[in-house]
Amino acid sequence: MVVLNWNGLPVIESCLESILRQTYQPLELIVVDNGSEDASPDLVRNRFPRARLILNGKNLGYGAGNNVGIKASGGQYIFILNNDARLDPGCIERLIGPFKQDPGLGAGAPKILLQHEKKLLDAAGIVVYPDGLSIGRGRMEPGEQYDEETEVFCASGCAALFRRVMLDEIGLFDEDFFAYAEDTDLGWRARLAGWKTHYVPEAVVYHHHSKQFGTYSAHKAFLVERNRIWVAWKNFPLSLLCLWPFYTLWRYFFQGLGALTHKGASGKFAQESSSLRLIPIVIKANLSGLKGLRTVLKKRREIQDIKKISNQEFYHLFKKYGIKAKEIGFKE
Repeated sequence: MVVLNWNGLPVIESCLESILRQTYQPLELIVVDNGSEDASPDLVRNRFPRARLILNGKNLGYGAGNNVGIKASGGQYIFILNNDARLDPGCIERLIGPFKQDPGLGAGAPKILLQHEKKLLDAAGIVVYPDGLSIGRGRMEPGEQYDEETEVFCASGCAALFRRVMLDEIGLFDEDFFAYAEDTDLGWRARLAGWKTHYVPEAVVYHHHSKQFGTYSAHKAFLVERNRIWVAWKNFPLSLLCLWPFYTLWRYFFQGLGALTHKGASGKFAQESSSLRLIPIVIKANLSGLKGLRTVLKKRREIQDIKKISNQEFYHLFKKYGIKAKEIGFKE
């Protein structure tokens, strides 16, 4: 069990208490602190002596911080949990069950509900778009609509169970991303290597969405937009990359409509700030993404070495787990 913490004093206690109440025991509990400036490391040290506390000394970002914890862990299964999330008591036990029946399962996805609105979903797995962007499956929809146990594209990085054998094969989180889309990138690498992700609706997590950076912050918008470029160029076949700019422009069209009509995430951003602020953010993100392509292409060659599915099977993943540009434009 790996919990990444950064200035989590208001939420970390509830998170760790929910872990200790799990019906699946014994659990190895590792808390990785990313250079917190509040008293949360002291709280962990004093209130939860069972937890192994690792102090990074500075904020390494989501990927690098979690990688520290994964490398320090010893189990055959690894559960990643945000510090602003808490688990139902039977969550881990229910997630692990299918792993024992199917050796092809590389990850497990719980039902993640919003802490402030417990009937609404944060994510029931992840859905993907052909320019590299991804969002939570069913986000802001009633959780009861996603009560079917099924295969999904990948698990949300907020709360996810991984098989160590899979991580040994495909690698850990990409540390260059810093925050956002690391889960999608890892999900694509897992899919390319032939691994599956299973969604278990009875495994429930409650999450304070985007507590660290804000739900509609400029910094989050920049990271999401930049990192989706790296996701695509690391993992997508060249035939799709030729069409990649057109998919992006089509998405921008609907997100622009969302900003103008105050609908969707771009509309919420426009209400909290200004729709005009989105333009320089998008430009900056695209320039930053393109600047990092040399490093990304080196990683791409490594990913191709573990690829086991055909391009036809790759495209089928979008048919099965994809999301339309219009839906992105008007979804919060």
